[in-house]
Amino acid sequence: MSHVKGIGGIFFKSPDPKALSAWYASTFDLKPSEYGGIEFQWSDSDQSSQVRYSIWTPFKENTPYLNPSTKSFMINFIVDDLDALLADLEQKGVKIEPERDNADYGKFAWLMDPDGNKIELWQPPEKK
Repeated sequence: MSHVKGIGGIFFKSPDPKALSAWYASTFDLKPSEYGGIEFQWSDSDQSSQVRYSIWTPFKENTPYLNPSTKSFMINFIVDDLDALLADLEQKGVKIEPERDNADYGKFAWLMDPDGNKIELWQPPEKK
């Protein structure tokens, strides 16, 4: 059975993402990346040589990325086997969004919780 291993990121809407990122940068001495998010680096406890990141990112208020949720945030969970977890969730009757993304930085799938919050599932790529 596949498991959620941690929080990969918190994504939310903001009227002015650049200004908000700048405020967090100056207030907490955090350094935003080129795309405006802040990356928190950590090591996987099972494989301490692998460096992982949890991402904090504000998006513009009109972003479609959090759709179909009407909420202003989305949580990203890191998973160890996306395909196995999706099969487990489908057996439990969880409706999985049909869209998938397989990028060089990992595999992604999405679902909605019972309160209408969008959840992003992310399987990071295997490190070589």
